[in-house]
Amino acid sequence: MNPLMEIKGCSFAYEDKENIIEDINFSVSSGDIFCILGANGTGKTTLIKCLTGLMNPHSGEILIDGRDMNSFSRADLAKKIGYIPQIHNSTFPFTVLDVVLMGRSPHLDMFESPSEKDYKIALKSLKSLNIDYMKDKPYTEISGGEQQLVFIARVLTQEPSILILDEPTSHLDFGNQIRTLNIIKQLANNGLSVIMSSHFPDHAFISANNVALMNGKRFLAIGKPEDVITTENMKKIYGIDVKVMDIGKRMACIP
Repeated sequence: MNPLMEIKGCSFAYEDKENIIEDINFSVSSGDIFCILGANGTGKTTLIKCLTGLMNPHSGEILIDGRDMNSFSRADLAKKIGYIPQIHNSTFPFTVLDVVLMGRSPHLDMFESPSEKDYKIALKSLKSLNIDYMKDKPYTEISGGEQQLVFIARVLTQEPSILILDEPTSHLDFGNQIRTLNIIKQLANNGLSVIMSSHFPDHAFISANNVALMNGKRFLAIGKPEDVITTENMKKIYGIDVKVMDIGKRMACIP
């Protein structure tokens, strides 16, 4: 299967400072969930921003369907990549449907209004996440977990082939963390290619089929969760002693 996205030798630094990320290499195909694990300050968010086109690597290249990312217009790139940042607050009282409908922007010409087809796509995205009942609620008045689901629906409305999430569970309670990870698995099963960052090794065990461990600018290890999330590697990444154990349906890190 040809990869949807390839990252080859990417490095990034601000101005003349030292590299924040260095010589990053990996690829993702349809149905993959690629999880980038690491402690704070290891460059995960910087890497995510490079993958979305918000920052340009100083060296290396990022290919989408074999084509250089920099050759895409912003609108065409948004048709390929859906991005969910850590924080996505709105100060305006848009309805949930209004927020989700914004995902159709890459498909509209300047000053063009959404069509009936665009509304149907937005409603379909809400329904696929079982949140169509809240379409008329103000986005600013729903919970953090509900806002995360609405933003996922908005990204689905873009109809991208690649979904990139920066720590998608960081502001959620335990229940909403698990719901979000299960939705991510469902989206990958439907053919989306998913790249996500996280602090939590167990999230990779729950959802990912490939993992990269970030440690001091570079990937320390990359591969299947059960192969790279080891007691030794967790000590190197997080500086703590944990046991990696089989708890039945999956592996888990136990302090």
